Amino acid sequence: MINTHDDFETGLERKSAWDTLTQLLGPEMIASLHQRSDAWGWFGIASCWAAIVLLLFITKFAIDAATWWGIPVVIVSLALLGGRFLGLAILTHEGAHRSLFKTQKLNDPICNWLCAAPIYLDIVKYRRHHALHHVHTGTELDVDLPLCDGFPTSRASITRKLFRDISGMTGIKTIIGFVMMNAGMIKWNVAGTVEKLPQNGRSKINYFWTFIKESRRTLIFHGVFFLLTLYLNVTELFFIWWAGYIFTYPLCIRVRSIAEHAMTERTGNMLKNTRTTKAGLITRALFAPFNVNFHIEHHALVSVPYWQLPKLHALLREQQAVPTPPSYWQVMRLAASHN
Repeated sequence: MINTHDDFETGLERKSAWDTLTQLLGPEMIASLHQRSDAWGWFGIASCWAAIVLLLFITKFAIDAATWWGIPVVIVSLALLGGRFLGLAILTHEGAHRSLFKTQKLNDPICNWLCAAPIYLDIVKYRRHHALHHVHTGTELDVDLPLCDGFPTSRASITRKLFRDISGMTGIKTIIGFVMMNAGMIKWNVAGTVEKLPQNGRSKINYFWTFIKESRRTLIFHGVFFLLTLYLNVTELFFIWWAGYIFTYPLCIRVRSIAEHAMTERTGNMLKNTRTTKAGLITRALFAPFNVNFHIEHHALVSVPYWQLPKLHALLREQQAVPTPPSYWQVMRLAASHN
């Protein structure tokens, strides 16, 4: 419901952008772009997991070899592992928009167990949170604003942020945050904000059982994962997983978040409050899995599945409706350009 002048202006801007898209593409093309595919859904999940398993074993092999080349191999593998965890997050994002599978009965259960739970997410909670991001993108009410606010900043500030990521401080803080959110101590979000919930006389045991209930899929997944690696005598794989989650995954999330919305206009127009970024092979592996770099296109038509986004981008570029995308390097240089 529109309650303020600002909300009214934002609503007009969104309607204007939607009308522009309809005029540029036509209703038939828009309907075609919204077609979903079970095959593409399974391909996304299978390819992501194949890469994760391969990287886990490559990292283990490099550690076991204990040679001079093992260190760079481990570093590169962990970096790519963080990118594949981001891939699971992007597939969870697809599931939250109900665009991962054509068969909707597959969407939530498959996405929850194979994409969300392994990285401590929950599709229903994420969907509820993410919907507010789309409703309020470009405004002070955007729940994901903490991820991209405060830029441009200084090189020293960017360096400190990236150091916190690769040193594990961000990763450990994230895990603690998810534990507290699933225990019902603080409000659930993925932006790193802390909003305490009322205690209402709750006991420690109540918090504990709430945590178990709300974390059950993640606990089951990683419990089975650990027992399997223990049975196969490859428990190193379990700890390599968590090394990637703690040390490189947060860096991938940060760069992705800066690229998508930092330093864009504060407006309700989704063609102006979001950024599409050019991604090569390396940046796709680390920061832009499953075409998430086509972010203007995603915000313009939120239910277009990931494999259709390049086509939508090409159509909008033909009409000169979106700008030439900058590279991730260019965006990060801009983010660190404040003196």
